[in-house]
Amino acid sequence: MIPAVLYAVPAFLLLIIIEAVSYRFLPDDDERGYELRDTTTSLSMGLGSQIIGVPWKLVTVGLYAALWTIAPVHLSPGDWWTWVLLFFADDLAYYWFHRLHHEVRVLWASHVVHHSSVHYNLSTALRQSWTPMTSLPFWLPLALLGIPPWMIFLQQSISLLYQFFLHTERVGVLPRPIELVFNTPSHHRVHHGSNTEYVDRNYGGILIVWDRLFGTFEPERAAVRYGLTTNITTYNPLRVATHEFAAIWADARSARSWPDRLGYVFGRPGWQPAR
Repeated sequence: MIPAVLYAVPAFLLLIIIEAVSYRFLPDDDERGYELRDTTTSLSMGLGSQIIGVPWKLVTVGLYAALWTIAPVHLSPGDWWTWVLLFFADDLAYYWFHRLHHEVRVLWASHVVHHSSVHYNLSTALRQSWTPMTSLPFWLPLALLGIPPWMIFLQQSISLLYQFFLHTERVGVLPRPIELVFNTPSHHRVHHGSNTEYVDRNYGGILIVWDRLFGTFEPERAAVRYGLTTNITTYNPLRVATHEFAAIWADARSARSWPDRLGYVFGRPGWQPAR
């Protein structure tokens, strides 16, 4: 199975070029725009994620299919409400996948890649993890609900396509009804901010209602500082992909007890043992 997102890659690259050119002819002092090394790293991370992700999909297809086979009911793609259920179930699964990848350090080590740029543009959307295995558990319940695996993969692709367009400073605040319900560039800029008030906020995929419901919503007010609270100083894709796993390993090796080792691995990012 070839992920649907792969078919959109030429359009992604074209839109990145258009946005980059727009900064050349319509510069904005408040926007960071593009930087060649940063963009090259983002594109390299995206290429690596697809090289790893395509064969990994074969594993997930098998697991989804196995769970769908034993599901109590099999939902029909011919029923409109199956698609409605899929849309909300997928978006809720994405919310908790995204939130826990910020709250559990070993999961953050995979997701931190996406936040490692101090720039925010369409190329940042392609700066993806090389360890997609950490996402697997969050969508397994959809197969157990009886949703066919191909539908799950399709909706995941639709969500990723939507989120590509969130990674831009060229779009301001949209009309209030849209900002109230949907994830927007404004909401997602907050998510990529390292400002204290913006850290660990706005996890939504297509919808922003889950953040409003679960208390993780923050509107865009102050100017956003992009990147990590402690930024990395490398453009090497391999180091970008693995630096937090290496830091976890170093912390766990230096720990004095097994509870501390487990804390470094499964605690929140930045967790330290009590002194």
